[in-house]
Amino acid sequence: MNRWLLPEAIEDILPAEARRIEVLRRRLLDACARQGYEFVMPPLLEYVESLLTGSGRDLDLRTFKLVDQLSGRTMGVRADITPQVARIDAHLLNRGGVTRLCYCGSVLHTLPAGFNATREPLQLGAELYGHSGLEADIEIVRLLAETLAAAEVPALRIDLGHVGLFRTLTAAAGFDSQAEEDVFALLQAKDQPGLRERLASVAEPLRSALLALPELYGGREVLDRALRLLPAAVRPPLEELSRLADALTGLPVSFDLADLRGYHYHTGVVFAVYCAGSPGAVALGGRYDRVGKAFGRSRPASGFSVDLRELARLAPAAAARGAVLAPWPANDDPADPLHAEVRRLRAAGETVVLALPGHEGSWREAGCDRRLTLNGGRWTLETLEEN
Repeated sequence: MNRWLLPEAIEDILPAEARRIEVLRRRLLDACARQGYEFVMPPLLEYVESLLTGSGRDLDLRTFKLVDQLSGRTMGVRADITPQVARIDAHLLNRGGVTRLCYCGSVLHTLPAGFNATREPLQLGAELYGHSGLEADIEIVRLLAETLAAAEVPALRIDLGHVGLFRTLTAAAGFDSQAEEDVFALLQAKDQPGLRERLASVAEPLRSALLALPELYGGREVLDRALRLLPAAVRPPLEELSRLADALTGLPVSFDLADLRGYHYHTGVVFAVYCAGSPGAVALGGRYDRVGKAFGRSRPASGFSVDLRELARLAPAAAARGAVLAPWPANDDPADPLHAEVRRLRAAGETVVLALPGHEGSWREAGCDRRLTLNGGRWTLETLEEN
């Protein structure tokens, strides 16, 4: 076996892509910081009792698990940073008012999310804790839209949904947990024949209402259709979606009332954002008010996350500035003009590489496109010529 081979759907990030990702990471975290979101860095692994609390079975199946050699307890490598940030808010910061947090770090999945997807996404996100009103959801969606714009990957479509619709309908139908899971899976698969068969014994009007959900997607007219087709009990979630859409004027808002991704821990508004060049959602988010309960504080919360590696792939590539090749200094005197010129160029933002002896002809592959040359007693920049 080749020792340099990596596991399937795990890959190295090489210099050019790594630079793009890092530049983007700094830009987006700075954009969050300007709106009051404080940066946190949760650990890569935790005990599974903490890591998976309130997150549902779907996250459990995506989490790598191992035994801690110190305690003998089961630990997990994080597959999602959101529950960790909820723990930090609820248990460590313990603030009484609104808390805004942002983060960026690698997560690991047992299986890739789709064809050609990585099992090690670089998750960047923002979370707002402590406000139960719709204003928090409005702020989070606006922040996500601004974050994507800062990455020069504007949102083409922001699909809004509400898990309260599904929960209200299944509760009224008297479903047990297994029946609810069955219908949830069929809705996510948009399996209308399977849904009709599964709902055959459900009384009207609930049967027709659940069957209508996969067809309720599109523009603002979807809410009007939903008001006509669905029972009056789901009016509050529909009104909340309407108010949210009003507040997001100017953004490409649409609706998908059967999109329940994150259903197991989301409690209200959910959204998925689509951008040019990606077949699936680039960012996901919504309200999840119950996750902090197991940590001792059931705080209202709303947030989003995005895979920074995917975002960097979609973002336009900025022209990378080449480095300057400087000769290896003849002495170590800091006052030497060569040392002074190298310091000046680096302070001005240039990358300056010192030429180690014996490597002529290989400096362009190291990123150098100019050479520092002594001309008439002055150090000047010239185009690097190599055979």
